[in-house]
Amino acid sequence: MEIEDMTPAEERVWRAFPRGDDVDFRGPADEDPARGADWGPERTVRAAVLRALLLSAPQEDGETAALRLAGARITGALDLKYAEVDHAVRLSGCSFEDVPVLYGARLRQLNLRDSVLPGLDAATLRVDGVLRMSDCLFEGPVRLGGAQISGALFMDRAGIDERPTDQPALQLNHVTIGDGLSAQGLRTRGELRLTGASVAGTIDLNGARLEAGTGEAALDAETLTVEGDVLLRDVDVLGWIGLRGTRIAGRLDLSHARLANPGDTALRASSCTVGELWLRRSPPMTGALNLRRAQLDVLFLEPDVVPEEVLLNSLVYTSLTPHEPAERRLAMLERDREGYVPHAYEQLTAAYRRIGDDDAARVVQLAKQRRRRGTLPWYGRLWGHVQDAAVGYGFRPLRAAGWLVSLLVIGSVVFALHHPQPLKADEAPQFNPVFYTLDLLLPVISFGQEGAFGPTDGYQWLSYTLVLTGWILATTVVTGITRSVSRQ
Repeated sequence: MEIEDMTPAEERVWRAFPRGDDVDFRGPADEDPARGADWGPERTVRAAVLRALLLSAPQEDGETAALRLAGARITGALDLKYAEVDHAVRLSGCSFEDVPVLYGARLRQLNLRDSVLPGLDAATLRVDGVLRMSDCLFEGPVRLGGAQISGALFMDRAGIDERPTDQPALQLNHVTIGDGLSAQGLRTRGELRLTGASVAGTIDLNGARLEAGTGEAALDAETLTVEGDVLLRDVDVLGWIGLRGTRIAGRLDLSHARLANPGDTALRASSCTVGELWLRRSPPMTGALNLRRAQLDVLFLEPDVVPEEVLLNSLVYTSLTPHEPAERRLAMLERDREGYVPHAYEQLTAAYRRIGDDDAARVVQLAKQRRRRGTLPWYGRLWGHVQDAAVGYGFRPLRAAGWLVSLLVIGSVVFALHHPQPLKADEAPQFNPVFYTLDLLLPVISFGQEGAFGPTDGYQWLSYTLVLTGWILATTVVTGITRSVSRQ
């Protein structure tokens, strides 16, 4: 393109490029790039001119060429497909008429801050520095799948307002980011896809608003790898968040988050590996919480955040905070969609034992046995009720002593008032109601009373009851001791 073909605005941009000078067409400070279609020719630049400038414009010795343009209306499609651009590109506060095509391009640095675009086609883009799209408004999908960004990606307060019908609103699948992804206050309608992405720093989505719709993916980040933290504090999410197979070295922070996916799973974090998972100071999520097979170093989970349905089978965590009474934690285990999950009870027991709260650990184990009882056949449930009433499945050993003392008192009083007849009057020892009752209750120890006297009528039935109760108590005590020793 010859320079004579350019408008005064385009010629100004062309002459500023070799020296890297700024060209700013902006007017009032509160000017809105969304109204860029109304801007006149004095601030209109054709995309073809920018393409020619970046690919073939002459340079000046001793100067660093760069495209620094602000407040321009860019007409036509900026097509840099497979192009290699060695200059920094800044197109801030601009209004794009067509979707820029950067597929497979290689850029030194790209800054689109505060611009309005109908979308962005930049899959497999390579940026050797930083990619800035903060405060941008995209009226269509943003495609960055497979992009490689050596520095950071900034999308703070960016918005993707027009939801596509057949593809994600923001495609960051399989991207490689050498630093972090900063997208505080991001607004999307449709899916934010981060599947297979790799981020060397932190992903910051604090204050984001992700709206996909009930039953649809709001944030799909399966097999995502993050060397830092993933911050989702104070987010509003309509749809599900998918983190299956994700590896996060630092903290996954969902404090103050509002997650809603009615009738389905709100947070799918199965088979993920996370340093710390924070679910706190938030309303109960609407939808299920899936943490099956997840491995966490620290689980910061407040009971009030737990939804009505959870999936916790094979969840492993080292530390559970904050410290709460066992009864508050047990309510979560009772909401498991799979019913009775023994592993969940064992994990909770281990967490209490690590901090030395043995009383809470026993409460959890007792609750486990009671929950297991409901899965047994009728005879197993009957025996379970006996063990529970007698010694609390071995976790309430003093209860057996109470039963024994009560039965000993009853038997001693009854037999003191109504002595049983001696079987052999000339050989029988002197009758002692206390030791006679002990002989009936204790199945192993003998004081010589039971074999010497024989009660009759209703008192004989009392003796049978004491013998049977003694055997039951002895069996349950032995079972409880065995369970305690095996735990030790």
